[in-house]
Amino acid sequence: MKKITHVLFMFLAITGISFIGGCAKEQNDNTITLTFVEVMTSPSRTAQLQKIIADYQKLHPNIKINLISPPYEQADNKLTMMLNSNQALDIVEVRDHTIKTYVNNAKLHDLSDYISKWDDRSDLLPLAVAASKTVDDTPYLIPQFFYIKGLFIRTDILKKHGYTKMPTTIEEMYKISKEITQKTPGQYGFCFRGKGDAFKTSDMLIFADIPNVSVDNIYTTTDGKYVLDNPAGKQALTDYAELFKKAVPADGINWGFNEQINAFVSGSTVFLVQDPDTVSLVSEHLTEEQYTVIPMPIGKSSKSYLDYGFAGLSIPKTSKHPNEAWDFIAYISSAKVNAEFCKEYGPLPIMASAYKNDPHFSTGLYKAWNTEMTTSDTYVFAKYPLDSEKYPGWSQVEQQGMQAFLIGEKTVDETIDMWKKYWQK
Repeated sequence: MKKITHVLFMFLAITGISFIGGCAKEQNDNTITLTFVEVMTSPSRTAQLQKIIADYQKLHPNIKINLISPPYEQADNKLTMMLNSNQALDIVEVRDHTIKTYVNNAKLHDLSDYISKWDDRSDLLPLAVAASKTVDDTPYLIPQFFYIKGLFIRTDILKKHGYTKMPTTIEEMYKISKEITQKTPGQYGFCFRGKGDAFKTSDMLIFADIPNVSVDNIYTTTDGKYVLDNPAGKQALTDYAELFKKAVPADGINWGFNEQINAFVSGSTVFLVQDPDTVSLVSEHLTEEQYTVIPMPIGKSSKSYLDYGFAGLSIPKTSKHPNEAWDFIAYISSAKVNAEFCKEYGPLPIMASAYKNDPHFSTGLYKAWNTEMTTSDTYVFAKYPLDSEKYPGWSQVEQQGMQAFLIGEKTVDETIDMWKKYWQK
């Protein structure tokens, strides 16, 4: 028996097979395992990432990618803990509002050298280049997609009420919203956002009336003053409150994303400001005969100031395989792979060629975002101060102030002064 066992182990040693847990398992000493942590997790999105990973591994049999997908609500905190404890991660998904913290804590590689040798770098949208350099004008990430606001419209309800023309200005949208609300009990014009980064909706509508918003910091004007600290800002905030009072159900002040979608799909509201990933959700319930998407209406400034939310991929300094990690990032960021991922997931791709070569991103419901991205004199991309230490706490501060203003606990002057002091102190 001992002789048989000895021969067996000699055979296993020669063939590269070992017994692990009672089962034979092939060993490949050349295999490199990369650990990839995503944070924008959902079952369908994770499945898409797993498919991309499987396709990449077929092309690179010596690479194995271990995808870690924490629950969405815990993902950012989980990644932060993993980075702070210096775990050996290779690829991490970071968001526009978390990148600053990770860079400040010296957790991420500067990708400049990799990008300089990347053949696809010239295809990156200018917006993608700007996003990659969100902190310290240095590319610590490659964005994977963009969330940009568009105006969703229940065209069937507009038609029922005799409206045949889509609003092109915010003033027109407000007017129609209030008129429809007054005509029919239980019917409301505007799908309000009261919680969960609600400022990204209200800012787009309010700031469009201010003629000199700074593109480098959306909360300042070009002369360095707080954006609402002027007559145009005061009037725009007052008009927004009037919209809430006359075109929104009372509980709209507490609506988040899910409540917005439910109200729009059910037909209780007509106008919805949302991102492109909302298209797939709405289209599960409505046809294109019932709704459409148009570019954001413009304000009294004759402009619409647009935010571009994003997440991207970075390489932690703890990675033992940064070159291999970059090779995967380059693959998933390539025009074809990125476009297919965005087509399934919903947001906007990062490569210019995607908009030229794929009709999905230039026609139909997505035509609205194509217009916004190619009409720079009207649709102006303005940056949030993501690198400010004040930004992480801003969502809660803005929400509290806005809700107090909408229910009449604070005046317009008190509200503006409170927000101004927050940014200036």
